[in-house]
Amino acid sequence: MPAPDVAALLADLERSDPDCAEDARGAIEWLSGGEPLETITELAVCEFLWYTLPTKVSGDRPATARALGRLLRLGGLERYAALCSSPVTAQILRTYARAGEDAGIAAYQAALDARGVLPPDVPELRWSSIMGPEELGAHGACSAALELAIVSGELAPGSTRDRKALTRRWLTTPRAELGGDNWLHRVQGERLNRWVLGRGAAWRELAQPFEVRLHAPIPAPAGEHLAALRWLLRRGGEPGGVPLVPDPPDSEDVKGPADTKGPTDSAGPADSADTKGPEGPEGPGGPVVVPAVLAAPSGTPGRWGGDELAAAGEAAQRMGALDRDGRALVTTAAGRRLLGDAELLWEAATTALLSPVSHEHDLGVSAREVALMLLADGLPADRESVASVIGCEEERRSEIDASLAGLTRLLDAFGLRAGGELTSAGRAAALAALRGHALRPRRYVSMG
Repeated sequence: MPAPDVAALLADLERSDPDCAEDARGAIEWLSGGEPLETITELAVCEFLWYTLPTKVSGDRPATARALGRLLRLGGLERYAALCSSPVTAQILRTYARAGEDAGIAAYQAALDARGVLPPDVPELRWSSIMGPEELGAHGACSAALELAIVSGELAPGSTRDRKALTRRWLTTPRAELGGDNWLHRVQGERLNRWVLGRGAAWRELAQPFEVRLHAPIPAPAGEHLAALRWLLRRGGEPGGVPLVPDPPDSEDVKGPADTKGPTDSAGPADSADTKGPEGPEGPGGPVVVPAVLAAPSGTPGRWGGDELAAAGEAAQRMGALDRDGRALVTTAAGRRLLGDAELLWEAATTALLSPVSHEHDLGVSAREVALMLLADGLPADRESVASVIGCEEERRSEIDASLAGLTRLLDAFGLRAGGELTSAGRAAALAALRGHALRPRRYVSMG
């Protein structure tokens, strides 16, 4: 049922043009959901005209857009009415009709971005494709703030930097209407709650205490960590980079840290004297072959095995810090930034603990999530313990084995385990990885 102001406007329009009033009635119900006209935003109008109308509403769509424009003009919403009859709207509707839905959606997204009212992703929050009530509220509030800033002349629609700054400010400022809370906390709380509740009774029992533990950001531990990863990034920035293991004579592909095979498939001669590297990132020595046994930098106890270096190299490539250049790995611009910022490097490394590896299914990622929760609590994270939480068919237990083996390799490569258990830095890394994964944006799954 339309709001009183909408009902009155529809009655006026019906007296002069019944057919137009009928089209306008259907359009305004889609647009406002029975709420007063004052609740409508530019983003809502654009999304209706450029997406909902051509994909979900049947009939003469240009006529429906014109009818909605007449209704909005009667209500004094001239800017929104002008959108209904604009050349952009006409062109987008023609694109849907002539070129199909994919082309129409691309045109809609380009036009919406040009308006400047779509809240951009910011470091604190990447928006979901599937939003819960709190995130929808935050998204709508940020869009309204952007619209007001554009209308007032404070913000230019094309200024990405200013849009991001305003969005960050709007998300993080305490709001009286939220009882002193801010929108960022509301969205994060909603995502954490969905992560805890979404996967069955055994998962909920294990994850429930983490909802409180993961509410605030997990600070990086004091001191330098991730020694092997740092060493690879430093060496990758030197002339020649980090040489890869040469191919066997009959092989066509160069093997290196990016390979997803087991350690015996990708390792070079593990203890050969001519494959040992220097005693530190600045020390002398011949070319370093990955994987190989390398001496740790001075001041770091122990030695890195080829498996650890391979795991660190694979992770560095997934995070975009190392790239392949012929038969070597070289440090990228992103890798140099990580090497120069301990907090960024820690964030990237902890994210890598739960980022999907090649050909890995959701089961494998879930297995690593459960393992990190168990390990953070000082509990064993063997196959049976993990499988009892996530549940899986017997024939898929091998996927759990592979996932847990990969996690163990990475924890060892990052120096986060000792004596088979997480170190204090390892526990911080586990919590940081779980928090980042729980707060990730929800996306539609592509079936292609």
